[in-house]
This record gives sequence, C-alpha cells and structure tokens, in this order.
Amino acid sequence: MEHYYQKDIECASRKQITAWQDERLVNTVKHVYENVPYYKKIMDEKGLTPADIKSAADLKKLPFLTKDDLREAYPYGLLAVPLREAVRIQSTSGTTGKRVVAFYTQHDIDLWDDCCARAIMAAGGTKDDVVHVSYGYGLFTGGPGLNGGSHKVGSLTLPMSSGNTERQIQFMVDLESTILCCTPSYAAFLAETIWEMGLQDKIKLKAGIFGAEAWSEEMRQDIQSKLNIKAYDIYGLTEISGPGVSFECSAQKGMHINEDHFIAEIIDPVTGEVLPDGQKGELVFTSITKEAFPLLRYRTRDICILSREKCSCGRTHVKMTKPLGRSDDMLIVKGVNVFPSQIETVLLNKGYPANYQIIVSREKNSDKLEVQVEMTPEMFSDTISTVYDREKELVDAMRAMLGIHAEVHLVAPKTIVRSEGKAVRVVDKRHLY
Repeated sequence: MEHYYQKDIECASRKQITAWQDERLVNTVKHVYENVPYYKKIMDEKGLTPADIKSAADLKKLPFLTKDDLREAYPYGLLAVPLREAVRIQSTSGTTGKRVVAFYTQHDIDLWDDCCARAIMAAGGTKDDVVHVSYGYGLFTGGPGLNGGSHKVGSLTLPMSSGNTERQIQFMVDLESTILCCTPSYAAFLAETIWEMGLQDKIKLKAGIFGAEAWSEEMRQDIQSKLNIKAYDIYGLTEISGPGVSFECSAQKGMHINEDHFIAEIIDPVTGEVLPDGQKGELVFTSITKEAFPLLRYRTRDICILSREKCSCGRTHVKMTKPLGRSDDMLIVKGVNVFPSQIETVLLNKGYPANYQIIVSREKNSDKLEVQVEMTPEMFSDTISTVYDREKELVDAMRAMLGIHAEVHLVAPKTIVRSEGKAVRVVDKRHLY
C-alpha cells in the first residue's frame, strides 16, 4: 500500500512514535536555529542552543510562537530555506491584521498531501471515489489541501471551490460525487438546497470531510441525516500546513493527530504550563518534518483535550477533541465566557436550523447579548403569540446554558446571509463605542 497510509505509521507503537518525534525535533530545532535569524534571536534570549534540545521531553524549554510573531516576521522573516527552494505560499485572510504567509517546498507539499490522503482514507475514500472539493482554493488552504490528498489517494477529484451552489449540486448529481469536502456551514446550506430542489434521492454521497470552522455534535447529526452520509471532522491551520494536521476516523470520537509530523501539547492559556492528557487547555503545535516554514510551539488559541485511549479503528496516534472554543476570541459577556458552540447546541436541540448570528453590543456601559435565529418555513407560519412563546423558551434555555440573559429574536427563513466559506457567527459591536 502507498506510503501515506501504512500500518507501521498510523498504528505505530508509542515507543516508535516517540523515537520519530525525538529525532525529528532535534533536527528541526537545529535547522531553524541555523537558518532563521528570528528563531536564533528568541532562543538566544532564553540562553538556548540546539544542543539543549535532546528529545521531545525538552520541548518545554523552547519559547512559544504566536500569530503576533508571524505578523512581525512577515513576509520572509521565518522562511527557513533559500527562497528559490520554496515553490508555494498559502495565506490567512488577514482580517485581524497583517496576513500570515506560510511557505512550502515541494517536499512540504508532498507531506501535506499525505496527511490529507490519510483523512480521506479514514473516511472510507479509495481510488473508486469521486471527491467533491468545495473548500475555497487560491490562498486558502482548504481547497489545495484536500485536492492534493484526493490526488494522492487516486480518487477522481472535482475542484469545485466554493460558490455557485446550483452548479455544485448539478455536478454532484451528474458525476455522482461520493465524498464532499467543505465547511460544515456550507454542507448544511447544500443539504438545505438539495431538499428544496427535491434532489435528495439523486445524491450518491457516502461521506463528508468538514472543517475550517467550529461545529457541534448536534450539527453533525443534522448534516448526516439530511445528506444520508457519515460526517468526519478535519483540523488544520495555515500556520502549521493546512487541513490534515488531524482528522476523524470511523469512531467519530476525536481527531487523530499525525504525530509523525506534528507534536501536540496542551497548555494552561494563562500560565503556559504544560497540562497532562485529559485536561482542557490551549492546543500548541510543533512541526517536525517541514522544511520551508517549521514552527516550534505555535499557540493555536484553540481550546481542546488530548486523549491516548485505545481507538476502535486501530490507529495509535493521539486524538484531540473538536475545538471547544478559543482562548483569544471567545466572547466574554458580562464577565462570562460564551462560546458560539454553546448557543448552537441549544438551537439544534430545540429543532432550529443551524442558521443564527450572535450580536454583542454595549448599552449604558453594560454588555448586551442578542441571538438572531432563523425559523423554518413551518415555524414562520406560526401566530405572533406562538413566536413569542418560542422566543421565551429559547431565552430560558440560553440562560440555563450560559448563565446570563440573551435576547432572542426569531427571524424569517433566508434572512441570515448564507455562507459559502466560513460562516460569520459573531458580530461584536463593542469596539465601535
């Protein structure tokens, strides 16, 4: 079988995984110290040399990197190879500041394709599948990542990108797509449109690989039911490589991290202390096989839990939970930590579609939390008094979940703008005051 899915890699013993990580970390630290002045500077400031890092046990000696470091070093400050050896860049949106630009050698791209191929195969993908990639292409890593992984598996690849939903569905029907790759919010929109067009019996999908935004277990069940598929989570970030850093298997109980390429840590987001497996904290990644843009101890700001419990699929690589929130952009409303996933759970448990928007504002020096929720067509035909009762029920459910009051406004179907990329779930207006 091809090298990207060998039993001796994904089902390796802990001893073998540790040996890989020890050797590759030592080589990576030496590589960046000798080739990246930015790294050499921050290591010198801590009195560290490559000789101080003898194994993964020494990882905690190294300083953290944050997105601020990447912006400060933009564009070439963290490039670890001569520019002529880099063959591609990918980039973040840059909506909160300077763009983060990640560089790849051809070897880096080959390894990234391998990681995404593992994700596709974990979802049941083979050479006989038609992989429908509706992630955005271009600078965004979603499309190129799954596209490369599909090629590596040998599947027929439809590079659809996002947008033009009717064309997406036409190709899905005509070419009998079997695996859908996109954001979960766009998968929900596709499912809704397929049902409206009466084409659910024409769809041949068996699996979906969804990532790039947070989504709840309730949303998974909703998508699975409407598309008659098994929905798999996939995780990645541009800074580390893109999708494929970790992925779900058939157990659907956490995402296996490709530990032969990345070392994961969980830290206390306040103190930076490394926490043991099973405790919730901020996820930190170290790249140990990348050539052009290897990051050491990069703080993702994603909150999750690591687990090494035996998995029914046979893979031995550590699993991470779905991100449970963010350590940096979680909403703090009236002193309470509020995550959109909590609100989504309430809505889906009450039978509402996954189309909502959270608006936070400030009135008279006090935070105001508002949730706009789209009704189904059946709900929209309710009387005014029934709608009022529905809103009150949701207000009570939100208070039980969050511990604070949230105003709830039910709005007409199709009122909230649909997303073909990442859904805009939160509008925080407090910075305008």
